[in-house]
Formats: sequence, structure tokens, C-alpha cells
Amino acid sequence: MIAIRHLAKRFETESGRVTAMDDLTLEVEAGSFFTLLGPSGCGKSTLLRCLAGLETPDAGEIRIGERVVFSAAARIHVPPNKRRIGMVFQSYAIWPHMTVYQNVAFPLEVQRQPRIRERVDRALAMVELGALGARYASRLSGGQQQRVALARAIVAEPELLLLDEPLSNLDAALRGQMCDELRRLHERLRLTTIYVTHDQAEALSLSDRVAVMREGRFVEIAAPETLYAKPRSVFAAQFIGGANIIEGEARPSGTGSVIETALGRLWSERAASGPVTVFIRPEHVRLLGESDPVVDERNLFAGSVRSDRFIGDSRQLELSLAGGAVLRCKIQGDRPVDRASVARVMILPANVEVLDS
Repeated sequence: MIAIRHLAKRFETESGRVTAMDDLTLEVEAGSFFTLLGPSGCGKSTLLRCLAGLETPDAGEIRIGERVVFSAAARIHVPPNKRRIGMVFQSYAIWPHMTVYQNVAFPLEVQRQPRIRERVDRALAMVELGALGARYASRLSGGQQQRVALARAIVAEPELLLLDEPLSNLDAALRGQMCDELRRLHERLRLTTIYVTHDQAEALSLSDRVAVMREGRFVEIAAPETLYAKPRSVFAAQFIGGANIIEGEARPSGTGSVIETALGRLWSERAASGPVTVFIRPEHVRLLGESDPVVDERNLFAGSVRSDRFIGDSRQLELSLAGGAVLRCKIQGDRPVDRASVARVMILPANVEVLDS
């Protein structure tokens, strides 16, 4: 559905030229939900605006469906209103002096489309706002405004839906609810969707594929499960899930490897040799009580609890181990952990993942 080739964009600033996109190449399958994930300033919103036609790249090509909508070499730049896209902005861009119906009908009226009433009613029903068509947008909650923006984006039956951090202005509970509704809407419409966010939970729960971005480039592109369990880069491992990152020297051991690190000797089921980077998810660092069995003694360490934060469904700990190493740990439970006692820390070799340096 979407193919971009060698896309580049630079901006002039007071401190000099800034590269927002650096030689990006990407394909997105028709009907899929694709997310651009990364920190602020990584170029994800710039890429979305280039797809929409709101920014003009300096180089490269963009194809939507069978049509080239931008080509620097061929000097093609199809304007936004000719690209058959729907877009939801971070601010929603809802007109407060208009009713819900008028907001959603506006793009159809501008394009002089037929059956406006029928199409607006259908779009409002899809976002569960059918009863609020006559209400002024200024009298809506944040979640309702977001739904109006969604209805306006889909009412003209676009080929492509672009969402620029649409949930960032909502509270946590409403954000989770809207994630569910976005996924249900996508499953119903099967509309090719590009979603921009810096929130890893949104990216993992909504997407068919995720592109992790950093400094104007793609770091990794993969399915959410692959990015979480088998990232290929230190940046992706840390940005998604906050992995513990440890440098070491590996040598083969049986079907796996043993790695000398600042933490101590680590065994892994992954074959490796030479300089490596190890990553361990916080939920795979196990804190053992006095009566808890030791399943595997190979990665067993003594330490102490340095910090303990309650986050609702779990606790996040920082553990100090011998030699000054610190590990992040995530455990289930609502009771504070005793910091006075010496902790036993166990990591199963199956959970010691290895990145090739």
C-alpha cells in the first residue's frame, strides 16, 4: 500500500541544518496497522507529514497504492487533498464553533461529495457518537473530541489513515479504552493505518508491525512480539521494555555460551563468542525468598534492594549486586520488599539474550 524510497528531509535552524529523515526506505502492506515508534525529535511525525503532503522531502519517493505522490527526481508533489488520506492530529484540530455533525461533514462539503448525511451518520456510528451530532464540539470531553477527529478522518473513505500521537492528551484510563476502540475500528475497516507514538505500550498493543526510529533513521522494523523478545539492537531493547544491558566476553559452552561480565559469570542458552551485549528483561530477574526453590544455580547472585517502587499491578526494583552492578527487576505483589535482608537473585539462562556486537 505504501512504499517510500530513500526519503530525506532537512530543516534549517538557528544552530545549523538538522536532519529529520535520513535515507528512509519502507514498505507497508495494505490493510495493516503500522506504527512509527521513537523518542521526541526522531523524525516520526515528519515522516507522517511527508506522507500526508504537509511537508516536502528533499529527496526520495513516496508511493501510495499504484500512484507516486512524491518524487524528488521527477518533481512530483501531489497536494494533500488529492492523496485520499485521512489524518488525526495530536491536537485533534476540532472546530469549536461547529457541531459534531458539521465537523465531520466539512471535508465532504469542501469536496462536494454526494450522500453527505448518510456518510456522516455512518462515520459517527462507527465511533459511537451517533447521538451527539447536534452538540457543539466545545462541549465535548477530550475522548469525545478524539472520536470526532477519527470520524472526520474516515468519513471520506480514504485509502490511508494517518494518526499523529492521537492519544497523548488523554488520561491513562481513557488512553487504554481508546486503544481498544482504535483496534476494533481497524479490524472493522481494514484501512491501512500509520500511527505515530512515543508510547511503547500503545505500539505493542495496536500494531501489526513497528518501526523503531532514532535520529531520523529506522533502527528496527518488526512485529511487536519480535521487537520485545528478540530485538537486534541495544536501542530497541532499552526503549521497548527497559532491558538491563550488560557488556561481556562470550565463549561457547555446550549448545549455549558463558559470558564474563561486570555482573559476574552469566550462562546463556544462546550461542555466542567474543565481545557481546547481553540484555535481560526486568521481569526475568527473579528475586527469591528464603523458601523459594533454586531452579538453576548457574546465574544465582547475592545482592540488596536499592529502590522499590509500587506501580499498581507490580513493583519495580533496583538491585545492587556484588561489584557495584545494578539490575532492574519487576515483580508481582503489593507489599514493600525488605531492603535490610540480603536478596538472592536468579536469572534463567533461557532469559539471558545476546546481541551480536
